[in-house]
Amino acid sequence: MNFKTLNDFDVKGKRVLLRADLNVPRDGLRVTDTSRIDRLKETVITLHQRGAQVLILSHFGRPEGEQNPQMSLAFLLPVLEECWGVPVAFCRDCVGDSAEAFSRSLENGQIALMENVRFHKGEEANDPAFIAKLAALGDLYVNDAFSAAHRAHASTEGLAHVLPTAAGLLMEEELRALDKALGSPQAPVAAIVGGSKVSTKLDVLYNLIEKVDYLVLGGGMANTFLFADGADIGGSLCEKNMADQARQIMAKAKARGCRILLPRDSVVVKSLGVNAPHEHVDSYAIPAEKMAVDIGALSSEHILETIKDCKTIVWNGPMGVFEIPPFDRGTNAIAKAVAARSVSGHYVSIAGGGDTVAALDNAGVIADFTYISGAGGAFLEWLEGKELPGVTALTAFNALNENS
Repeated sequence: MNFKTLNDFDVKGKRVLLRADLNVPRDGLRVTDTSRIDRLKETVITLHQRGAQVLILSHFGRPEGEQNPQMSLAFLLPVLEECWGVPVAFCRDCVGDSAEAFSRSLENGQIALMENVRFHKGEEANDPAFIAKLAALGDLYVNDAFSAAHRAHASTEGLAHVLPTAAGLLMEEELRALDKALGSPQAPVAAIVGGSKVSTKLDVLYNLIEKVDYLVLGGGMANTFLFADGADIGGSLCEKNMADQARQIMAKAKARGCRILLPRDSVVVKSLGVNAPHEHVDSYAIPAEKMAVDIGALSSEHILETIKDCKTIVWNGPMGVFEIPPFDRGTNAIAKAVAARSVSGHYVSIAGGGDTVAALDNAGVIADFTYISGAGGAFLEWLEGKELPGVTALTAFNALNENS
């Protein structure tokens, strides 16, 4: 956590290259979720009020290094101005003579959005020549895009080697929250992990059993562990070819002193649909013609009783098919209890990942968790214990010059 922040720099009159993640969902030209824009506001307005000349760098979609009008960032201007309450200029490129002249024309406090950095092949290649062209636009680099920090691209990693660098307020908040979750957490720690497949979260599970006291499993991946433990899982979603891996994880967890909690009872159906006929059965004896779609009430009670004395909760993935009621009850029950204990100060709760955020939003508890990460892939790679290039690079330029 030795990176510099905005408080370490006088930004007045400085051209600040602000890396943001404005790769937002849209329907036509309409942004359907402004969460990333809203969360960037504090950094943008702080730089604006401190007299910086702000040039925002972002990607959108996968134009593969080509100038694709369908992926231009120009459609964002009215949305940014509405969300932030300030005028936003637009430059139709992010490098080159015109972009450099544009950068030098800005007044103190002015905010500008540069065109999609992925219109250039040098971005994803982290090409030194492209990095140099980007760096020519600014005096200071601020990275506020944790959700893109797992990419070693020119605008997410390369710039931090050639310009003075600071973490933006959102990046700073994210990193401090994640440090509280697994870096230096209050113990005991419980991780709640759901989702459909063990295979997509193997590295997550192996990393977590080294760091947490309790590992709560739900969703389809729990079925794989139940099957590996000898359960009859009926027609439930299960990766039977992952049984050996599941047994290895259970053995390593036991040796490490990490207790894995599997569903004691499951909600099962013959066919999945809204309000489909369902029943609660023992998770180890699911009828052949039925499939598990949620954890049952006994499981929820057992989980909450077991982790009640924990101090830190890390959550990734739902406990069942939360998108289809009433099979969101298990996820909702756990989420509401964790949220209530977070509000009371008993838990520090950190959650992240696309399905996770949607599930917690469905439960109505987003505002009550200690921190909700807006990142998807970066959050998962952090859970896997991987080094994130964009985070590691935050200290690159500053360390090089302080030691020279």
